[in-house]
Amino acid sequence: MTKRISSSAAEGKTSRGIYLLIRGQILDGTLAAGAALPSTRALAEDLAVSRSTVTTVYEQLAAEGYLETQLGKRASVATGLSKQAATKAVAIRSGHLREVSAYGKRIAPYAAATVSPVAIESLIDFQYGALAALDFPLLAWRRAYNRMLVQRQRWMAYDAPEGERALRNALRGYLRRARGLQCDAEQIIIVQGSQQAIDLCARVLVDPKDRVVVEDPCYAMARRVFEAADAQVIALPVDGMGLDPRKLPAKRCKLAYVTPSHQFPLGAVMPIQRRKDLLAWAVAQHAWVIEDDYDGEFRYGMRPVDTLQSIDDSAGVIYVGTFSKALSPQLRMGYLVLPPDLVPLFREAKRLIDRHGPRQEQLVLASMIEDGSYERHVRRCRRLNEQRREALLKALEAHLHDAVDVDGAASGLHVVVWCAPIPATAEAAFAAHAQAHGVGIRPLSPLYASAESPRQRPCAGYVLGYASISVKDIAEGVRRLALALKSFPRPAASSRI
Repeated sequence: MTKRISSSAAEGKTSRGIYLLIRGQILDGTLAAGAALPSTRALAEDLAVSRSTVTTVYEQLAAEGYLETQLGKRASVATGLSKQAATKAVAIRSGHLREVSAYGKRIAPYAAATVSPVAIESLIDFQYGALAALDFPLLAWRRAYNRMLVQRQRWMAYDAPEGERALRNALRGYLRRARGLQCDAEQIIIVQGSQQAIDLCARVLVDPKDRVVVEDPCYAMARRVFEAADAQVIALPVDGMGLDPRKLPAKRCKLAYVTPSHQFPLGAVMPIQRRKDLLAWAVAQHAWVIEDDYDGEFRYGMRPVDTLQSIDDSAGVIYVGTFSKALSPQLRMGYLVLPPDLVPLFREAKRLIDRHGPRQEQLVLASMIEDGSYERHVRRCRRLNEQRREALLKALEAHLHDAVDVDGAASGLHVVVWCAPIPATAEAAFAAHAQAHGVGIRPLSPLYASAESPRQRPCAGYVLGYASISVKDIAEGVRRLALALKSFPRPAASSRI
């Protein structure tokens, strides 16, 4: 027995190594149920460790139920453990596994389709959603954080699920100034980014088989939230003015998810008449409208477009905002502005999901909004990103003017580039080819509801984010993209659109 334990003890000189060794031999059946283990003295001598080390290991295994110990007797393997391990092995070999929920089965394909960003030092990556680290207002954030830290609390306890009142009060004023949005602080709920906001909407508002309208193409993670909730998702193609309310279903729908201020990803701004028609449809349908204003602060050459919520008289619009585009996606902070009747429901749903968000970051952000440093930061970022946008447009014109068309350049932090020489079926292949040339681009196809979705153009399209790249690297990245296009094999019949 002692020989079996010590013979595999290459890492058994530590208590952790000895513990893992003995436990492993119990679970794989090497040490059978009821088998006596060596005495602590004998095993300590065999492994050249102190007796106290072995005693500690035996006590831990006994506490976890692997061993049985009695005063004056050697420890033995607990009865039934080896049988359980054997049963588990047979079950795994036979494919008899425990079931997951219907929700788990619905989201399983998403895990396989999700690709994490590739961190390659030499890659100039036009990744949408990323921001330049140097743009973060480090000094203002540090000052506000230090002020918050020295304000002693009486105690540390769980907080309100709707978020810190100081931040909600500050947001109320900011949204009125920046987005023309009228609300009370009680209507605001702080969430962990816009993704949680959309998930809360699905949990509170959508039942299985409810009809939900989304734009096509759209933010894929929003569409997946509704699909995972087992909603019947209706994807309506957008045009140069966004979603067309005349094409909305006449049959009852529970809600519509839209990005009217800057359609994601194509960049259209929904005109006022369409906004009014959408709201009229929602009233007639008794439907909710989720307005995702993901990058509303970034409009160049003119003031930001007023929100859909600001012209809604029916209390049917749920406004979703985020700090991911102005501060950092790593901060994980966003907010909902809700119709008053929905506030109690969303508050409790938020409490059930994660209790509440981090308190310190909320207080820091509230302080920055109140002292004006946040809005100064937004204006600075708007200037920096306008320079990046101009650099991207100039580079595309210089290197690819005969090959590409650009949509969505008037606002936001990305553009869509349609590449006429590349067929839509070769989108992914060219993206991989471009990466081999040191430039990262994101295909447009995954943002459509299906391969059969009508596309605005028949050629390949790519989402190019520019908020994380320097002006110099933007020019170099487009130059690399042009070289990649020249060397990419494509059908001879391809022509300019």
